[in-house]
Amino acid sequence: MAKGSCFCGACSIEYTGDVQAKALCHCKDCRKITGSTYSTNYIVDGEGFSVKGSPKSIGKKGDDTGNTVTSYFCGDCGTTLYRDGATFGNSKVVKAGVLDDNNALEDAKPAVELYAPLRPSWVAAIGGADQKKNMPGSDSV
Repeated sequence: MAKGSCFCGACSIEYTGDVQAKALCHCKDCRKITGSTYSTNYIVDGEGFSVKGSPKSIGKKGDDTGNTVTSYFCGDCGTTLYRDGATFGNSKVVKAGVLDDNNALEDAKPAVELYAPLRPSWVAAIGGADQKKNMPGSDSV
């Protein structure tokens, strides 16, 4: 079972099962919610996913599929814990940086980079990762 938490510890997540995918995302939304140049994500099955605490949420219709993606974050410290929405089916998109096990980041090498054309020129592409123009499922991938 993998566990993660926000900066202040008021909200936490847990999930069981294998990680379905590991993705790095360069979209504008991910940059905004992380305050960084990209987000590192684990996509996990929603069936084995649970939340403790009372994260707040904000939905935004912004991905290329036209679907709303909802971000869940701690209302006290602002840490984004995960995202979900129709684009991801029953899966949850866990922000890798919230995972408590330091080894999780060693295992987080993404297999795909989303919105690769938006990657800053000074950030190197991940060797061996598929480079996608947009979100899988959109017409312009």
